[in-house]
Amino acid sequence: MSEYPNEELHTHLPVRAGATVDIGEMSGIEADVVRGILRAEPVGRLATPPGPATDSATGPVLGIAANQAANPTAAPETPADRPAVRTTSASPPPADSATAAGSIATSSIAANSIAANSIATSSIAANSIDATALASGPAGTGPLALLLATVLDGLDRGRADWLGPLPPGGPHAVREAVAASGFGILPDKGEDPFETLAALGRLVAWGAADPAHPHCAAHLHCPPLATSVAAETAVAALNQSLDSWDQSPAAGEIEERIVRTLTRAVGYPDSSAGVLTSGGTESNLMGLLLARDDILRRRFDTDPDLDGVPPFAAGRMRILASDQAHFSVARNAAVLGLGERSVIPVASDPEGRMRADALGEALGAVVDRDEIALAVVGTAGTTDLGAIDPLGAIARLAARHGAWFHVDAAYGGGLLLGTEADDRLRDLHTADSVTLDLHKLGWQPVPAGCFLVKHAASLRSLEKRVSYLNSVDDEQAGYPSLLGRSLRTTRRADAVKLAAAFRALGREGFQQLTDRCRALARYAAAAVQAHPDLELTAEPHLTTVLFRYLPPDPHDADRVNGALRRHLLEAGRAVLGRTELARERPGTPPGRVRLKLTLLNPHTTEPQIDALLAAVRTAGGAASASAASVRGPS
Repeated sequence: MSEYPNEELHTHLPVRAGATVDIGEMSGIEADVVRGILRAEPVGRLATPPGPATDSATGPVLGIAANQAANPTAAPETPADRPAVRTTSASPPPADSATAAGSIATSSIAANSIAANSIATSSIAANSIDATALASGPAGTGPLALLLATVLDGLDRGRADWLGPLPPGGPHAVREAVAASGFGILPDKGEDPFETLAALGRLVAWGAADPAHPHCAAHLHCPPLATSVAAETAVAALNQSLDSWDQSPAAGEIEERIVRTLTRAVGYPDSSAGVLTSGGTESNLMGLLLARDDILRRRFDTDPDLDGVPPFAAGRMRILASDQAHFSVARNAAVLGLGERSVIPVASDPEGRMRADALGEALGAVVDRDEIALAVVGTAGTTDLGAIDPLGAIARLAARHGAWFHVDAAYGGGLLLGTEADDRLRDLHTADSVTLDLHKLGWQPVPAGCFLVKHAASLRSLEKRVSYLNSVDDEQAGYPSLLGRSLRTTRRADAVKLAAAFRALGREGFQQLTDRCRALARYAAAAVQAHPDLELTAEPHLTTVLFRYLPPDPHDADRVNGALRRHLLEAGRAVLGRTELARERPGTPPGRVRLKLTLLNPHTTEPQIDALLAAVRTAGGAASASAASVRGPS
């Protein structure tokens, strides 16, 4: 149940599948959600009006400037305009013949702009395809093409059912809609694959938190490039696995080249190596695993692969990381048998960067206690503030104490893809290992993580010989072994989508995307400062903006900010991040809860950010009134 049952804004919002929305019944920000101010065109279908805006929008990201020019302000708010836009029912209707056949006749994309098999000329009849059809093979991809068109049509219909960034009604409404759909149950008898995909596509689109929506701005969860998603389809169709050469000949070579591109971007020597991972948590685990094994071999002359952690070393090894470091550092310490208490938090400065002087003191204390500095973890792009630690100073201190230096650049590492070097990353090459996540500032579908090491020999802890995957005689004959690079055996060919994006965008394209998102963050920060009832926590380092709503009673700040965020979620109108500061900031009202905008959609416009902040202020006012009524008169 909403915290504000009597609030007018909530009364007309659908709370379950099957409801309709008529903006003629709405007012204010609620109507804006359904009207044009929030209708950002998706990547690949951007408005390009004639005139200077179109002429100036050239290059790999053609549509960004044109999209901004096409959406400068909100649509008119006259009553006559409002009834013209109405969402369809959120309950998917039976698929008609056009949908069942996977028709793309209504697509606004010109057929000659798509370099793909023409569905219109396909000789495969839809009624000849059943659920046992394969995605590829000697017979081609005809069945897949028809089925893909069907599920994409379902996605478009699902997005039309609700124009907000996530489904309205909160967890209960989504749970009811999914249960009513029947998906997730294994029936005795299967159903038509076209009808299945049409319904499923519509359901998951209606029920998604859509990172391509301009008001979905909570997490490091980017809208993926259409080029990369298309490449993902090829990977899924061929189902390559990178645990042996004979399961992924070309994909394995592509990963090698992607890794080499990234190691060179970091500044590593040719002796470096790496592997694609599921994300930052796995990459950070690998970094700490190699650090643990390195120190055990060097300091204790033991083989951790065979003997594990010896008793005389257990309990003495310490990991030092900023108090702003990702939570996976402590989690992974527990996984490795070191325990979360082995992680020593190092104080950060007001900008969120690790203090080198505090690290020096912490390392000195480790020595005084006869403990071992196993690793120092630096961060290039903290989750909340986007801060980048002073990597050079940290590297020197780690080397002085014989500690492995790992840098978690899952967020900030995306800056390496552009044409302009960021001075804050100039010392990234001093790290023994690096984490990158290109499903953040790389606009890739999840997963697109990468783990890099300065010296390939460091991966010895992962080496395994399995006769049916990497036999000695095959390797001697020139067949490469892929098994000793990852903690996983079966691995998807995630490098293929990166290869597609790298070639299609180039460094200039990635730089334009990065510059646009950083410009949006600066605009949002200035917009926050322009409102007296909003408070900016810090200037953005990358693309995150931390702020909060200031209620009339400052002691209600934490409760009000938490409540307004949940209200926007339940209404299906905005997805904001929520975090808590490690400590209250001097000179500001009490409270540690902050809201967060994570701006990774380069197609978002400034008016859409204004509308989002207006929604925050409206919800904040309602939450403040509710808090005051609960508290009663003073």
